Amino acid sequence: MKPASLLAVLTGGVLFGFGLALSTMIQPEIVLGFLRFQDFGLLLVLGGAASVAMVAYQLAPRLMRRPLFAEAFGAHASELNRDTLAGAAIFGIGWGLCGVCPGPAIAGVGAGNWPLVLALAGIAGGAYVHGRLASRQLSRRGGTETGRGEAAV
Repeated sequence: MKPASLLAVLTGGVLFGFGLALSTMIQPEIVLGFLRFQDFGLLLVLGGAASVAMVAYQLAPRLMRRPLFAEAFGAHASELNRDTLAGAAIFGIGWGLCGVCPGPAIAGVGAGNWPLVLALAGIAGGAYVHGRLASRQLSRRGGTETGRGEAAV
């Protein structure tokens, strides 16, 4: 990765973390209050973030010939299947039980909320187990990985 790309990623990450901290999404008790329908302040944060992302994803390819730090805009084909639904359910249950999402957890640790390290360890453990299971499933089907998290069949 080129230094300019690394700087852009670092800047984006710092801005994202600052936004999460400013919106109090790094505090699990605030997130749990939102998930229990007790505090709707985070709805504005989520709505604002989704709106900005939607506008950027729609306008950037139309206004720019190519991204600033890549050769072309990529298309991500999404697929709604059993694995996607199961993963979303597991993620949602974990988020609902502890009020911790990966991005806010990392920002929270950066802000000194050290108990979130345990949640991040659980997230990393879950990702590791998923990777192992997906690798076994892929090898049983005889496929190979493309290097972008997709399976070529």
